[in-house]
Parts: sequence; C-alpha cells; structure tokens
Amino acid sequence: MERATFFVRGRVQGVGFRWWTRARALELGLVGFARNMDDGRVEICAQGQPESIQRLRELIDEDPSTTRRPGHVQACVVQAGELRPGLSGFQEW
Repeated sequence: MERATFFVRGRVQGVGFRWWTRARALELGLVGFARNMDDGRVEICAQGQPESIQRLRELIDEDPSTTRRPGHVQACVVQAGELRPGLSGFQEW
C-alpha cells in the first residue's frame, strides 16, 4: 500500500473532473479524496495498491478523447505521502 497526492493544473474545476476522478479511483480500489483548491488546481489524495495509483496517474495524463475525461490537464505533479490508516471510500470536496 502507498499514498500519493496529485496536484492537477488546467481546466479542471467546474467541468466534472473531481466526479470523474472519484469514479476512476473507486474502480481502481483506491481510497481518498479530490478537492478544488483556491488557485484553480485540483488536489487528489489517493491511497491503495501502487499499480492502482500508477494507473490513476496514467488516466489523468491521457488524452481526454481516449478516456472521456472532462476538462483539460496541463500538468500533474505527484508527491508520495505517508499512509493514513482507517480511510474508506473516495470523497469529492
């Protein structure tokens, strides 16, 4: 198990990006949250199997016409983090 925090920049607020992220994270068995940040980015904290976190990163980076991902991602920065016990589900804030 591992934890990663993604900071996604682009046209990612007000377009369904957090909802899409939540759906993909749940499909991948990840727990955590996605939230809008005041500077226009979306922060995604995901915890689970390393290959599932990597797949989420790949989906975020893919061409939206391939994934039907809403919005437009200009950049995605990922930081590793410490596991937080007791998390369940994936929330949108």
